[in-house]
Amino acid sequence: MVEPHRGQGVDPHYAGYFHCFNRQLFYEAHDVLENLWLADRHGANGAFYKGLIQLAGAFVHLQKGRLRPAAALFKLARANLEKYPRHHDRLNLNGVHALIEHWLGELEAGHFERNPLGAKNAPRLALEAA
Repeated sequence: MVEPHRGQGVDPHYAGYFHCFNRQLFYEAHDVLENLWLADRHGANGAFYKGLIQLAGAFVHLQKGRLRPAAALFKLARANLEKYPRHHDRLNLNGVHALIEHWLGELEAGHFERNPLGAKNAPRLALEAA
C-alpha cells in the first residue's frame, strides 16, 4: 500500500492513506497512516494525522453498521482537524470538514437505521497539486 506511492512529492504513507481511503479500504487507510502518526504524535502534524485516522475509523464503523461509534469518531476527527489551516499538507480541509458535517448530520438526525455507506455515496479525498 506504500511502495507504489514513493516519489509523489509526499510521504508514501500519506499518499497511501488517500489511495486506500478512496477505494473504501478504510481500515487499511487507518493502518497506513498510523506509521506517520506514531512518529509524529507529539509533533506539528500529530493531531492532523490522528484526525485523518479517526475519519477513516468512522467509515470503518459505518461499514460495520456501528452508527454511534462512527458519529463519535467523526466528532473526534473534526476536533483534531480544526486545529489546522484550511489548506494543510496539500489537503483542502474545507472539503474534509464538509464531508464530516454531512455524515455527522445524517447520523445525528437519525436518517439511518442500517449501514448507509455504499458505492454511490462513498467519500473521496484528493490531495491538491504541489
